[in-house]
Amino acid sequence: MKFICEKNVLQKEISFAQEIISSKSTLSVVSNVFLDAQEGSLQIRATDIKIGFDTRIPVNVVEAGNCTVFCEKLSAILANIPDGMIEIEQTDNKVIIKPSFKKARFSLKTIGSDQFPQLPDIDDDKYFALPLSDFKEMISQVIFAVSDDETRYFMNGVFLEINQDGLIMVATDGRRLAYIKKDLVEGIPEFKGIIIPPKLLNLILRRAGNEGQIKLAVTDKNLFIKFGLYQLSSVLIEGQFPNYQKVIPESHEYKSVLSRSDVIDALKRVSLFVEQKSRRIFFELSEGKLVISSEETELGAAKEEIECDYSGPKSVIAINYKYIEEPLRAIDTENYTLSFTDTNRAITLTPVPEASYFHILMPMQVE
Repeated sequence: MKFICEKNVLQKEISFAQEIISSKSTLSVVSNVFLDAQEGSLQIRATDIKIGFDTRIPVNVVEAGNCTVFCEKLSAILANIPDGMIEIEQTDNKVIIKPSFKKARFSLKTIGSDQFPQLPDIDDDKYFALPLSDFKEMISQVIFAVSDDETRYFMNGVFLEINQDGLIMVATDGRRLAYIKKDLVEGIPEFKGIIIPPKLLNLILRRAGNEGQIKLAVTDKNLFIKFGLYQLSSVLIEGQFPNYQKVIPESHEYKSVLSRSDVIDALKRVSLFVEQKSRRIFFELSEGKLVISSEETELGAAKEEIECDYSGPKSVIAINYKYIEEPLRAIDTENYTLSFTDTNRAITLTPVPEASYFHILMPMQVE
């Protein structure tokens, strides 16, 4: 195998592949990236066994062939050589990397491509398309609410389902819930609700643009995704996702309209004194104002007052400040509504004006 290509083009794809790979052991083939040079293009594949990555870039193929090479080291080499054309050649059990404009030479040992895992695939006619910007918005509104408790593995991912209302994405860790719905797009087939690993969705957030479409295909065990020149596949999380509809309040008795940026800024300052294990912070609502405060500690305390639109009884809500801050950073309007009926029961955050998403938070004990 021998090919010549632009360094920056190859570096971009190898760095993406490195994000897929989890193992750093040089003894494992899944720490390697698969390279296959054929007829003017280079196919690049990577996997951590659960998630697969496949793309192609144009290259000048001098000699067709394929191999696998340690991805982390290849990525480091490409990051540290100047821009320009590079030559990559396989000889015996090594790959030689040479920039065309420097008297430098790097060699990496290879593992036979026949040992690289076969990635799952699906026919093109099984895919359905969505606007990429819509899908990324859905991910952004829920991804932070995924549970990291491995004993509750069925909440370690994002739930995606289709029903008569549209395409719905939900995440929960048992103390909070994030929900978003998009109206149906023609051509989406019915499928059983699936639980998607967050690693795959974070890759889409980081690597996909905002223009064009993203294509999805769903099977009982796998999710397949295409955008641009990329094809990703992922093993789905097995298990029964909680019945999220049961925890969505039908209505609330009290509502307060607040400035999103004012509350985020106040949280940043008051949280300097928050005990980091519980992260408990207090929201005290009274006529026309919100007071955000921390608990008194041996180091001191913090308190900040914010004007708001509220008419109701004086109420104190104790909550993990991250559970407020993270959804507020996802809300894309200047103002939002905090709604509740009882300070010990679920509260709801919604954008102003209302949109197709909301966030539900469970308070902590005040005392």
